[in-house]
Amino acid sequence: MTRISILPWTGVSRDPDFRRLFAATAFGQLGDRVVFLALPLVALTALRADEFQVGLLTTMTTAGSLLVGLPAGAWVDRMRKRSVLISTDLARALVLLSIPLAWWADLLSIWWLYAVALVHGVLTVFFDVAYVSYLPHLVGRDQLMEGNSKLSAIRSVTSISGPGLAGPMVGWVGAPVTGLVSSVGVALSGVLAIGIRKREPKPEPSRHPRLGREIREGLKFVLRHAGLRAIMLGDATFNFFLVMYQAMLLVFLEREIGLGSFGIGVVLSGMGCGALVGALLATRVSRWVGQGPVIWLAPLATGPPTALMASARPGWSVYAAAVGLAGLSLGGVVRVVAQSSFQQALAPDRLLGRVSATARFVSWGGIPLGGLSGGALGSAFGAAASLWIGAVGMTLSAVPAFLSPLRTLRTAPKGEAAAPVR
Repeated sequence: MTRISILPWTGVSRDPDFRRLFAATAFGQLGDRVVFLALPLVALTALRADEFQVGLLTTMTTAGSLLVGLPAGAWVDRMRKRSVLISTDLARALVLLSIPLAWWADLLSIWWLYAVALVHGVLTVFFDVAYVSYLPHLVGRDQLMEGNSKLSAIRSVTSISGPGLAGPMVGWVGAPVTGLVSSVGVALSGVLAIGIRKREPKPEPSRHPRLGREIREGLKFVLRHAGLRAIMLGDATFNFFLVMYQAMLLVFLEREIGLGSFGIGVVLSGMGCGALVGALLATRVSRWVGQGPVIWLAPLATGPPTALMASARPGWSVYAAAVGLAGLSLGGVVRVVAQSSFQQALAPDRLLGRVSATARFVSWGGIPLGGLSGGALGSAFGAAASLWIGAVGMTLSAVPAFLSPLRTLRTAPKGEAAAPVR
């Protein structure tokens, strides 16, 4: 068996184009991580939003998956993925720049944040579909696990450094100004993507392009594979309860525990540390446990400890509970790397965008409802109740994969020749 290193200067990282994508990912994710913390803190501190408004803001951030989730895949399959990455990055940078500009002009409101969250979320759908679909062209299907692991590692590093930078920055210059940092980071991602030289072949235009037929083709491919169906259902469950949990986590930490921006940044950076460890171990764990079993074992093992946060009190118990969140991030990255590599290896080139978009649409479809549910539960019963329910739901997300052929599947079949797993 060939041993694959996840060190950034070995393996696929010898390819200069992969290094450019790696650097673009670093800057883009840093911008996203900063705004992930800053956007709800703008609502909480600058606009004094209540729990339901924070939950609705989370919903608007992810509503794009429902609005354009399925057609995005068909549209992306008609275009070169690299061009989509560049254009969406630059557009997202402009959208994020509007936050500090609106604040300086005294125009910032909760409705402005809703609009920014919605537009940014729609653009992110196109970016993510193109990003997942482009990697097989860039590194080849045989190196997908390594490529995904390394990109997950840099995303995890930014998950640590982003909140660590954003927390003090919010305290020093105010939450709205941090939108400027996010905008610069995402813009740099787009500029670096321009330097990627490798172009995938231009998709051959259909003689009779029909959006509905193309969407159905992607849906049919995904739904006839029991493994892909289980991944989507498990992801949908996990994401619904994760967002319910996350929507109230900042409220719980800021208002019930009394942590300031710096303390919240420390807790979220701890989650980033767990994600980094998960990225470093993902390839090894998947090969040791099996690509299928790791998909259901990860949430089953790392979901229950997240309930510790719901019973935390001001002081050391908060940071002890944060260890459970770090474990969740570790398991989440291992699971996502295995799932993404499974999905990318299975889909033929002409359907990569549609398979990615279909999986995202189903998996992320419940996220807006999760944000609303978290806000409603938080308003009615307190933020801690949302954390308890979220912890239980994330654990139960292991059930679909456990009941499917993924329970014992070691590696995924590849490409057009992959037979349906029923």
